[in-house]
Amino acid sequence: MLQVYLPIAEVSVNLLVMLGLGAAVGFLSGMFGVGGGFLLTPLLMFSGVSAPIAVATGANQIVATSVSGALAQWRRGNIDLRMANVLIAGGAVGAFIGVLLLRLLRQIGQAGLLISLTYVVFLGAIGVLMLIESARVIHKARSGKPVPARRGSAHNWIHGLPLKMRFPTSRLYISTIPPLVIGAVVGLLAAFLGAGGGFIMVPAMIYLLRMPTNIVIGTSMFQIIFVTAIVTLLQATFNHSLDVVLALILAIGGVIGGQFGVRAGHKLKGEHLRLLLALLVLAVAFRLLLDLVLKPEDVYSIVPQLVGA
Repeated sequence: MLQVYLPIAEVSVNLLVMLGLGAAVGFLSGMFGVGGGFLLTPLLMFSGVSAPIAVATGANQIVATSVSGALAQWRRGNIDLRMANVLIAGGAVGAFIGVLLLRLLRQIGQAGLLISLTYVVFLGAIGVLMLIESARVIHKARSGKPVPARRGSAHNWIHGLPLKMRFPTSRLYISTIPPLVIGAVVGLLAAFLGAGGGFIMVPAMIYLLRMPTNIVIGTSMFQIIFVTAIVTLLQATFNHSLDVVLALILAIGGVIGGQFGVRAGHKLKGEHLRLLLALLVLAVAFRLLLDLVLKPEDVYSIVPQLVGA
């Protein structure tokens, strides 16, 4: 019922389920300032879509959901354009490297395994760190203890690096090297995992660059648009793994969900948003880990071969 055939992925999927996935990821994008690909790519893989197709199509869907959310953040003045430009420059370099890496892994037949392993490691580590920090802040707030605010003026090792630039919107004067590196890592992950990289970028900008949380969410979402657009073009050109039909279905749901996510995000405190994101990240990592360690239903598979081919 309402089955749609995906020509590139070569599988049939339920139209309503795919629309629901797109809407859910769009909602998360608007709420947390992340692209949502870290959730969408594993869900597509769970639905029977191969890992390379899920990565490329997931990156394309992030473009649509991020546009919707970024427009809402723009109206609220939550985007640091100068910081976003630096992140995009680094992201373009990382995206190119990631696409070439994925192409190599597809050729040797190890793309699916390494994508899943990378997700488990990254999501698990980041989820645990964010969970501990946000739980600590919430506990102090409830016990009446003062919660130290993260101030942009606080000095750390970043202030000793060269190539400094002023970022008035974020009230920062720091080296461009850390944002470039963060952007490159995010671009690499976007190409290799189909994720916008927000699950790394958001914590890095908050705790490393000391940017205000509301500016982080808007800026992260804005740069994700351009980085994932670059990834989409590179994947279609080099790997031919973009399923346009699936991308269109997901984009329709994502644009709708993104607007509701922004509204929901502004009703919660920053530490509560980080706690929810941490729990979500850990849940996805645990689900992927189960798939890797549990015995499959079919231990053996028979691959038909053409005689005389």
